[in-house]
Amino acid sequence: MTENTPFISTPMRVEPDWIDYNGHLNLAFYHVLFDRGVDQIWEELGFGPEYRTERGFTTYAAESHVRYLREIHEGDMVRASFQLLDHDEKRFHFYQELIHSDGWVSASAEGLTLHIDTSGPRVAPMPPDILANVGALMARHRDLPRPASVGRAIGIRRK
Repeated sequence: MTENTPFISTPMRVEPDWIDYNGHLNLAFYHVLFDRGVDQIWEELGFGPEYRTERGFTTYAAESHVRYLREIHEGDMVRASFQLLDHDEKRFHFYQELIHSDGWVSASAEGLTLHIDTSGPRVAPMPPDILANVGALMARHRDLPRPASVGRAIGIRRK
């Protein structure tokens, strides 16, 4: 994690059981792919499974906005990007893309995640070492261009 670029996950394959009756990836599994990409960056930041078991903290998704841009199908290979947009001691605001192995973007997601003390459970500040990891990622992502779809509202456009 030393480059000033969004994090990019390892390749992930679209599984046969994830295909809906329209012949493409069911919307629920876009979330699975985004989440698996987050799991990879979470490991690097110190939020892996041992964070919950050893330290009593975890993260919960608070909000997500997914845009489905182009269909993906069984067997397709994708990677999930992750760009940290903002954070404080208890929250992260981020942007992701599912990038097809051919280079085009299939979907984007904007999310807000909470840092949780599992003894409550309740929203709680991150320990200093973890907050420093998140701060280091923010320093690398601070000058990246803000994706155009961030903050986009959902609604029917009227003329």
